[in-house]
Amino acid sequence: MEILLCNDDGYYSKGIKALESAFSDIANLTIVAPETNCSGASSSLTIKNPLRIRKFQDNGYYVNGTPCDCIHLAATTICHRRPDLIISGINLGANLGDDV
Repeated sequence: MEILLCNDDGYYSKGIKALESAFSDIANLTIVAPETNCSGASSSLTIKNPLRIRKFQDNGYYVNGTPCDCIHLAATTICHRRPDLIISGINLGANLGDDV
């Protein structure tokens, strides 16, 4: 099984590390997350700046963009196979993207 992990808190967050630990024994994981915390960015895409993908571990990448940028780049550039499942989280605090 192929699982893509993403979040809005950044690639270094405790939540995404917890998901990696929970699923690493049962699936092939790819992590693609924002370089920095993007809480409240909701469904935004980066349109004015070039996006950069950087590798931080064998199966992990960070992007200088939003969570949506991460999913888009994972689907079009990073993942060699289409993920069977995409998991976003674990969030550090309230999910306020649609409320901002």
